[in-house]
Amino acid sequence: MNIRYPLIVLNFKTYRESIGKKALELAKTAEKAAEETGVSVAVCPSLVDLANVASNVSVHVFAQHCDPYLPGAYTGSVVAEALKEAGAVGSLLNHSEKKLRLSDLSEAVNRLRVNGLVSIVCADDPYAATAAAALGPDVLAVEPPELIGTGISVSRAKPEVVTETVSRVKAIAPSVRVLCGAGVSTAEDVSKAIELGTDGVLLASAFVKASDPMALLLRMCEAVLAKQS
Repeated sequence: MNIRYPLIVLNFKTYRESIGKKALELAKTAEKAAEETGVSVAVCPSLVDLANVASNVSVHVFAQHCDPYLPGAYTGSVVAEALKEAGAVGSLLNHSEKKLRLSDLSEAVNRLRVNGLVSIVCADDPYAATAAAALGPDVLAVEPPELIGTGISVSRAKPEVVTETVSRVKAIAPSVRVLCGAGVSTAEDVSKAIELGTDGVLLASAFVKASDPMALLLRMCEAVLAKQS
């Protein structure tokens, strides 16, 4: 899967502002911002909205979770094959709100890989990121859980978490891309994340609940462009 970096990943979670018709509206906003700026943007709608969003936008669409199973008798589970059929290019894994045991995480990464899908593995800190990077995901996103949803960005409040994660991950898996998330809510947060060596950011509520999501995302995209110039 050819994904350009730096990458802005927008996790819709299951907020009232991001389900059903609103999911597609937000995805269209992301698509428009990407088209206007040329910056790589991805969206992660809920599983219920995944197929509808994927079939109606040109930006990369990721699932919010994938289980470590082959297709079979797993009621209520999410398998990689189903995500691929729905039009997803990959999936988030191990978000702090959807944790996996290390053995299950390893197999989920493998199930995505076998199906030609991209894995974005979340980790709480540099040590967890190091362990996760050894599993060979495509992308590693470090997100201190205590900052998620606070509006206090990890790239500004805990820059050492970002730099240490980048250093540790690149030391053992140079091809793994590194994002940072938790509290990312401004263009300055995005700019700082790139300065610290990341390949982009992962955010949720700042975009989903913004009074003007388009304006916010355009500012973030412009911050990315400024760092590339």
